[in-house]
Amino acid sequence: MHTSPATLPGTGDAGGMNVVERCQAEALAALGHRVELVTRRSSPDDPDEVELLPNVVLRHLDAGPRTPLAKSAIDEHIDEFSAGLARLAPPDVVHSHHWMSGVAALPVAESWGVPHVQSFHSVAAMPGSPLSAGEPPESPRRVPGEALVATRSQAVVAISAAEAQTVIDRCGADAERVSIVSPGVDHDQFRPLGPDEQPWQWPASSPRAWPHGYVLVAARLEPLKGPDLAIQALAQVDPEIRPHLVVAGDASSAFASYERDLQVMVTELGLASHVTFVGAQPRPELARLLRGARVVLVPSHSETFGLVALEAAASETPVIAAAAGGLREAVAHGVTGQLMDSRRPEDWALALTRLLMVPGLLDRMSRVSRVHARRFEWTWAAQRLVAVYRELLGES
Repeated sequence: MHTSPATLPGTGDAGGMNVVERCQAEALAALGHRVELVTRRSSPDDPDEVELLPNVVLRHLDAGPRTPLAKSAIDEHIDEFSAGLARLAPPDVVHSHHWMSGVAALPVAESWGVPHVQSFHSVAAMPGSPLSAGEPPESPRRVPGEALVATRSQAVVAISAAEAQTVIDRCGADAERVSIVSPGVDHDQFRPLGPDEQPWQWPASSPRAWPHGYVLVAARLEPLKGPDLAIQALAQVDPEIRPHLVVAGDASSAFASYERDLQVMVTELGLASHVTFVGAQPRPELARLLRGARVVLVPSHSETFGLVALEAAASETPVIAAAAGGLREAVAHGVTGQLMDSRRPEDWALALTRLLMVPGLLDRMSRVSRVHARRFEWTWAAQRLVAVYRELLGES
């Protein structure tokens, strides 16, 4: 089978592929299928095509300037991307990721006479909702674009039950056409700390020790991800037991000043010696961070799934997460971590203190966490996708 997952945003990171797209492609290829990843050229150095691994090809199409663009500007170039996509050889199935990709690819798939599958990864926030707080204005094309691809695609693949409900209720998708394909975890990369392995430290050569270890926030630095809540919560933890906070992630182009705002908050709260910003980390370094942390904090306002919570579980690291979206499915409340209905910093501080101080609690959660994470595998996800594709193609 030859699938062509189209993704319009081009950020310079493997052609704008997120972790789910990249890992799904690799798992499909391992099952013997050919996958072409198609994205917007965001640099003059991006090649027309490159083989990422056997049976996985990344193609770059011109759509707008050959530079990174804010998401709010990319949708101006949907028609150019669509025209470039139409010049490629038709695949068996087109699977679009994100609404802009779907709007570009849906008419092309229809002209080819091949099924179109849509994944969203995020859906426009309702005006006035917590999701929209501090966010840039939505493109006026987004809501009608999401409705278009949700209702006209032959199938919609959601990453969680929470996302499935959203695309049915808010975008009008036919529930009979919606499938849930949960993400997987690379269990070799995301693993527990070895018996002779030292926890991660920044910088690696520093003799400075963090006597109470560290907790981790790993996410893009933007209001939606809520790192400000993690910092405010840390300030309310007793200094006698307060761990260090490591914040891993870069600000997106729409929030260029957000990291500076967070650093000002750190200074004002007297936490300069307790918080370290390390920027975006490659996957192997993120894995090291996760397995060395005592707790991972996921204070997002919303997540379609919250893959980092699952990767933390595979690393035997308990999680405190907002009870939002797919995080309710990624975290087993009271077993692999704590889900929080509150966004009050004092409540998060209390939950963190409890995990750190109740004898044996972190150890019990750690042991069960990896068992929980083993249920999620990329091979299974790929097999489920193939089943969706084959049903659309009329294959058994």
